[in-house]
Amino acid sequence: MDVCVVAVDVGSVRPPSRFAWVALDTRGAEPIGAGIDPATAVDAVAAALTRGDQVALLLEAPMAVPVPDRWEDLGKARAGEGNRPWSAGAGAGVLATGIAQATWIFKALAERVPACTATTQPATWQSGQAQLLLAEAFVSGTGKPVPVGVSSHAADAAAAGRDFLDRLHRGPLVSDVVCGPHAAVNLLAATAIGGRLPIAEHELRADVLVLKVRPVRSGGGVFEEFARGGEGG
Repeated sequence: MDVCVVAVDVGSVRPPSRFAWVALDTRGAEPIGAGIDPATAVDAVAAALTRGDQVALLLEAPMAVPVPDRWEDLGKARAGEGNRPWSAGAGAGVLATGIAQATWIFKALAERVPACTATTQPATWQSGQAQLLLAEAFVSGTGKPVPVGVSSHAADAAAAGRDFLDRLHRGPLVSDVVCGPHAAVNLLAATAIGGRLPIAEHELRADVLVLKVRPVRSGGGVFEEFARGGEGG
């Protein structure tokens, strides 16, 4: 089974763009595409879906929030977030941006590839019941090492994509951050439904796969060519 992962660092699309995406697949170690706008990210995902790949789309923004039984616990961090809770200033800001950008991307994908079915559950995706896995990347770490001339946004996206493929190769896809023991509101499922991307409605109450990633220094090559701000696909 060929797998393609497109990792997106959510951010402002106004120049200079703070939005970046990088695509990788199981056919080789180097990125197969990258860009700095949502339209080219959709192009990359649509191309992979059309050629029959199983595709994972990772968004670097909080994509599930906990709903506790006690009102006193509202806004508290998810288990595994540490000192970067979804409800803090930076997390809340990128959450709002992520909702808007995810809905736009999913709507465009639904129009481009109407037969595509999506899921936020790794087991459903790995069994072939859905072709597109929607997941969250949580990129963190002090003093992130970034290659010279490469934006931190592209480096974050590349780190998330490579981490996903590494985990897929090693074994089960297990989330590093969870809403539990509280109930979850699945924002990936909600925005997919808002964008008319086919997904099971019951996933609205299911937790999402969250990959906690620390960026690593790139070896350069094709990655640097793409991540300097060019586009490929």
